[in-house]
Amino acid sequence: MEHSFTPVIKSVLQKHYGEQTDEIFEKSLLIQYINQKTKSANRGSKSRASFANLYAIYVIIEDYINNHFDTAGGYGKYEGAQYTNLLRRQRELPFGSRLQNHALNNRMNAEFQKFFPTSDINPIIRNLETNRYWINENLLKLKIKSKSTNIAKAVIEIIDKYVEAKQNSFKRFIEQCEILQDLLPTETTQIHDFVEGLLAPNSDARLFEIVSYAILKLYYKEQNIIWGYDMDNLNVEALKLYKTGRTNANDGGIDFVMKPLGRFFQVTETLDFKKYFLDIEKIERYPITFVVKTTDAEETILEQLKENAVRTYVIESIVDKYMSCIEEIINIPKLIDCFTRVEENKELSDVLNEILLQSKVEFNYDDEE
Repeated sequence: MEHSFTPVIKSVLQKHYGEQTDEIFEKSLLIQYINQKTKSANRGSKSRASFANLYAIYVIIEDYINNHFDTAGGYGKYEGAQYTNLLRRQRELPFGSRLQNHALNNRMNAEFQKFFPTSDINPIIRNLETNRYWINENLLKLKIKSKSTNIAKAVIEIIDKYVEAKQNSFKRFIEQCEILQDLLPTETTQIHDFVEGLLAPNSDARLFEIVSYAILKLYYKEQNIIWGYDMDNLNVEALKLYKTGRTNANDGGIDFVMKPLGRFFQVTETLDFKKYFLDIEKIERYPITFVVKTTDAEETILEQLKENAVRTYVIESIVDKYMSCIEEIINIPKLIDCFTRVEENKELSDVLNEILLQSKVEFNYDDEE
């Protein structure tokens, strides 16, 4: 498979290995895996970036190179890289400050096996007792024309170039937001189209969550509830939506919380009922609203979730208990309706400002960069 970033991969291989480039590209499962994971490099900030699994490979191979195993050999006797050092290094890399341990521990290996089901190689080897990690050296050492070729340094350079491409892409996104800010209040149609485009089903999951939050925060703030401990002392309070942490943090948390109603919101792009039921179980089956990155109708989503769940659990009463905890499904069309209401309230600039603010926080963007 070739895509827009493939020529960059081949140019790095060409620089290191010359006429062996095509053979290495075809023979190396690791290069093929990286080729799969870098499809979003030149698709703009709206496409999903793949940092966690690539960084898991990166930091272990970097440790391999720093200890000169690519040139001196002897890796089979190495005590392994320390987990804490690898995780710390991951978080030092661009976009990596909030990465969790999942890729190092299992996710990267599982995805590699999905791409190459006939291969018996796990890229990351770990010792659970000592918490030490190794890269499977069989992926780095290739036999090309009876000669052993080590691709470790080329892999590092390819991933560096992918990260650079995504950094440039996101920088252009920030600049575009700032340009649109300057166009307010006149060019509202252009800004509307820009924001609505961020809600597309193929948009980056993190940006979708950020834009969803910006829209819903402003949509709900126009709504008031009346509450009190007795009828003579009632309070009028606007609904407030709070973002509870970084996007896609894989920390088991809830994405948004609303005061004073105490509503929970979870953003997702999957229609796998197991994910929904797991989120419900985490909060002791407390009612929860799902914001779903799909254009499917709410009724269709609920029917699909229940149908698949019944097929697995069989007992409908158990499924019904989980389904009753889904307070609301907010799909893309419903988000667009909320966005229209916010526009009618003359708060388009506030949406754009919130997107810009949350994006800079999420991607660790420094205005002085």
